[in-house]
Amino acid sequence: MKKILAIAAVAALSAGVSAYAANPFSDVTPSDWAYQAVVDLSDQGVVEGYPDGTFKGERNITRYEMAQIIARLMAKEDQLNAEQRATLDKLAGEYADELANLGVRVSNLEKKVGNISWSGNGYMKFAQGYKTYKTGTGENEVTHYTGKADDKYVGRIRINVKGQVNDSTYVQGRLNATMDFKESEDDSDVQKESEDDSDVQFDQLFVNHDFGSVATVRLGRQPVAFGDQGGWLYGDTFGADAAQVTFHAGQKVDLTAGYGRFNTSDYDEGVEDQDAFYARGAADLNVAKLGVDYIKFTGDKKADTAAGYELMGANLTIPVQDFRVFGEYWKNTTYENGNDTAWNAGIGYGKLNLKKPGSFAIDVAYNDVDEGVYFGGTGLQTDALKYLTKHDATNVTFWNAMADVTLQKNVFLHGEYAFDVSADNADMNDKDAWTVSLNYKF
Repeated sequence: MKKILAIAAVAALSAGVSAYAANPFSDVTPSDWAYQAVVDLSDQGVVEGYPDGTFKGERNITRYEMAQIIARLMAKEDQLNAEQRATLDKLAGEYADELANLGVRVSNLEKKVGNISWSGNGYMKFAQGYKTYKTGTGENEVTHYTGKADDKYVGRIRINVKGQVNDSTYVQGRLNATMDFKESEDDSDVQKESEDDSDVQFDQLFVNHDFGSVATVRLGRQPVAFGDQGGWLYGDTFGADAAQVTFHAGQKVDLTAGYGRFNTSDYDEGVEDQDAFYARGAADLNVAKLGVDYIKFTGDKKADTAAGYELMGANLTIPVQDFRVFGEYWKNTTYENGNDTAWNAGIGYGKLNLKKPGSFAIDVAYNDVDEGVYFGGTGLQTDALKYLTKHDATNVTFWNAMADVTLQKNVFLHGEYAFDVSADNADMNDKDAWTVSLNYKF
């Protein structure tokens, strides 16, 4: 669309906002058919010309330029009538991505579609698994692994609903539905995970309040992740029933402190239903991203629980053109049986962009995790770390490779492969594990 036509349309939208004004552009004359529209919108601050004093109305207008115009009109929304606001709402929805890139507040954009907004994601996932059988009962029950394949095929959809209370406050919840398309032939913990999750539940509900640009307070059941790699040791979206505050020290430094109860874990007796203080710090130093984590579980120390544990971690990511080098280290300062550290190091290439088909990201990392550090709920999708929580391993080492590629807008393929797996003192020790999923975002 020619720039002059777009301006004429916008002028109709904002008609009556301001009075006539003097012509600010050398290449727009009173004889031009859109003269008055250009002049009025310039006077309102809705359109701008070029440094040389021209308007260049015969050029094709870009989406970015149009988004700038819409953003300026949004600031004058209270001066528009109902019909004009409805048209502006449609334009804001169409140019939402460009507006977001311009830094227009998300809350302002959400008002364009009313106080309630919806989003979500889904996947179809296939994962490697193994057949098992059990002998004995109660404390004498023993799970035996046959080594034969018993793979699982599951689907999941998550729907987020967000209610905007005002410019500073919103309430958000999430509906989670999981379906097992291929029931396991046994009831082992490894395979039964998908069966147990074959239900529908409302698994998140929290309120978020911004105190300007200084701090954000969040209350309720909310996602919690530690570390820089999608929650390497704990990144479960069921998270914790918690209260937390995040302080924004400029645009590149965040400090978070919270207290709550972890409400999920694949560790049978570990952190589930355990209260804890936690703190996180994240800084973007341009040449590197640095993060620190701290977790202190309350209560007296008890066997087979996380009560009394104190864990500290640090992570670092260094971008090098299209590559990134990353690593993470954790220490349990209160674990008395050794096996109290975890670390990984890896390299990645590329960046996944869900709006750009063909974009991709690849990561490979080496992982070394002791039993005293891992407490379930990892962001990794293979079962390698479950040797620590399900099979009594004292230490697990493995290589992990991940790849993501955007197939279509908001559709991407994820693959993950854990290989050269070694689990000390475990009741089973397979050499690899893998999963692949087709993911959708909406």
